[in-house]
Amino acid sequence: MTKRLLFLDDIRYPIEAYHYTRQDIFLRNDWHIVRNYEQFVNRILEKGLPEMISFDHDLADLEQYSQEFVEKTGYDCAKWLIEYCMDNYLDLPQFYSHSMNPVGKENIISLLKNFKKL
Repeated sequence: MTKRLLFLDDIRYPIEAYHYTRQDIFLRNDWHIVRNYEQFVNRILEKGLPEMISFDHDLADLEQYSQEFVEKTGYDCAKWLIEYCMDNYLDLPQFYSHSMNPVGKENIISLLKNFKKL
């Protein structure tokens, strides 16, 4: 069975998100975990849109940041998802953000909600 839920997070697992969100969806065992932008894009290109995506915002350890290279965030993944849906005439899947970054979380949810209104 193809996993129909996509969990974007560089370190956490769905059960950990359940502990602080109390969202029962994180208790399901059909999550596919992707750790970065590249895995996120490749999973959707290979398997199609999932039923639901839960986004983290910050996708790299702070130690990995340098002046030349900044890891793409969950927000970048959300922007890519919108482009993919528009290009392929697809409806956005259900979405949630389990990010502990309140500004990043709000930016992702606002972006996706605004697209869904169109």
